[in-house]
Amino acid sequence: MSLIVVLYLPASLADPVKVSVVKTAEGYQLLRAGEPYVVKGAGFSQGDMSSLAKFGGNSIRTWHVEEDLEKGMALLDQAQALGITVSLCLNIARERHGFDYNDPEVVKKQFEQAKDAVQMYKDHPALLSWIIGNELNYDYRNPRVYDAVNDIALMIHDIDPYHPTTTTIAGWNEDLVGVIGTRAPALDFLSIQMYGDLINLPRYIKKAQFKGPYFVTEWGAVGHWEVGKTAWGAPIEATSSMKANNYRKSYEKVIASAPHQALGNYVFLWGQKQERTPTWYGMFLESGETTESIDVVARAWNGEWPDNRSPGIKSVHLASRRGRDNIYLSPSKTYSAKVKAFDPDKDTLTYAWSIKPESDSVKHGGDFEQGIADLEGLFTASQTPKASFRAPSKTGAYRIYVYVYDGNGAAAHANIPFFVRAK
Repeated sequence: MSLIVVLYLPASLADPVKVSVVKTAEGYQLLRAGEPYVVKGAGFSQGDMSSLAKFGGNSIRTWHVEEDLEKGMALLDQAQALGITVSLCLNIARERHGFDYNDPEVVKKQFEQAKDAVQMYKDHPALLSWIIGNELNYDYRNPRVYDAVNDIALMIHDIDPYHPTTTTIAGWNEDLVGVIGTRAPALDFLSIQMYGDLINLPRYIKKAQFKGPYFVTEWGAVGHWEVGKTAWGAPIEATSSMKANNYRKSYEKVIASAPHQALGNYVFLWGQKQERTPTWYGMFLESGETTESIDVVARAWNGEWPDNRSPGIKSVHLASRRGRDNIYLSPSKTYSAKVKAFDPDKDTLTYAWSIKPESDSVKHGGDFEQGIADLEGLFTASQTPKASFRAPSKTGAYRIYVYVYDGNGAAAHANIPFFVRAK
């Protein structure tokens, strides 16, 4: 009897998969292993990647390349096991963080670091594309940044003929697109990152007569810089239901409407982060529950709603007023807040309220912000649709949050900014 030995190799040791952007009679098409590939993607930095596959997603993008090879390969191996591809973002410095693109030595050093990263991960079968820097145009002045991008794109084409290259831009700027086209012609496609203004992208592209292929590598909630503010400067955040509607509108009117030019997209954010608030951009709560935005995206990907629908918010009021009403409260005085919520599945809903100081962060461009702790001891009732609380004794800006849970892993949320001042 002969002995048969079967060896199971990790995906990181398999052959790379050829990805290309090809011109067609209608425009452009993304091919993977010679077959049309429709990206159903999300921005992902940490969390449960398996949930993306569960809801019908097939690709993630990152914002940096892991320098620890073991960790980086583990991410790619996990993606491969789930049938998910990865667009890896190379760590290219931003001018607004002090990088000098007029200094040839630091530019060369960055080039070599990018080359090392490409060498590390270029042969992994889960790799889809290379993103050369994230929003390098944010507060930039020196167009030589795109000379550096082009040099890196040429290097990638030389050592990795299997994967296309792109760079992302914050917003749409016709002159900038021209600069990139002139200085970085080696890029295979452009990547655009827009939020509330995304709805205008088709008009911008038509006006600029831009005919090239592109990805939308960040899109989702209306940005905190795009909304109305209170008299003291606090941005007014939409409820989770309002956000879900914006996701739906953005997908239907922009992303799905240009299949021969908008070749891929990555919704933001498959996870949670603190950016002005802990709920502004994440499609999950910090405690892990999904929100209505995920339902909307899953329906766009699959053509049907998830088995369990998330609850939604009809309205939320503080002292009978809404967030845009410039709500001033008196120190230590008792007030009430009320939310009207619903659940498409008729699940029994539970409630949680909290108050945090308003963020004083002046960071921008998605830079890291520290989380803000809840204030304790203010509520006399906080687990019902109507909450009773004592305003903080210290004057200043605050925000009251409400979370609505369906008991099946999904939730809704809303918040209202207010200001405590002595009369």
